[in-house]
Amino acid sequence: MKTIRNLGLCLLGMAVMTGPVFAQAAMATGAEQAVAALEKKWLQSQKTNNASLLESLLADDIVDTSPEGKLMTGKAAVMADAKTVKWSSAEYENVQVTTHGDTAVVTAIFTGKGTDTAGKPVNVHERFTDTWVKSGEGHWLCVATHGSAIKS
Repeated sequence: MKTIRNLGLCLLGMAVMTGPVFAQAAMATGAEQAVAALEKKWLQSQKTNNASLLESLLADDIVDTSPEGKLMTGKAAVMADAKTVKWSSAEYENVQVTTHGDTAVVTAIFTGKGTDTAGKPVNVHERFTDTWVKSGEGHWLCVATHGSAIKS
C-alpha cells in the first residue's frame, strides 16, 4: 500500500513538473505552424507571380543574400527583386521550422522555373534559410533570407 501511495505521489510530482514543458511545446508548435503558414504565403506569391502577397511578410530592414552572393537590404529592394522573375513553376520541399522564443528559423529547398524581365530562362534549385522575428505587435516578419545553390 505504501509503495502504491509513493508511486502515486511520484507520478503526481512528475505531472506537475512536466506540465510547463508540455505547455511550452504546444506554444512552440503554434509558432511553428504560424511561420510555416507565412512561408506558404511566400510560395503562393511566387506561384501566382503576385509579389504584393510578399510585402506584409518582410521587415522594413530585411537582408537578402542571393545564391550568387548579391546582398539586398530593405523591403523595397527585395520587393523589386521579387518582381524580376515570372515563375511558371515554384515548389518548396523539406520545410523545417525551428523556434527559439520570438525567433524562428526556416530551412527548405526551393525549385522554380520561369523567365526574367529580359525573357531569359530562370532555373533555380536552392536551399534557403529564412529568419523570422515576432514583432512587438505579435506579427511574424522575415528579417533575413539566404539562398545557396544546389549543384546537380
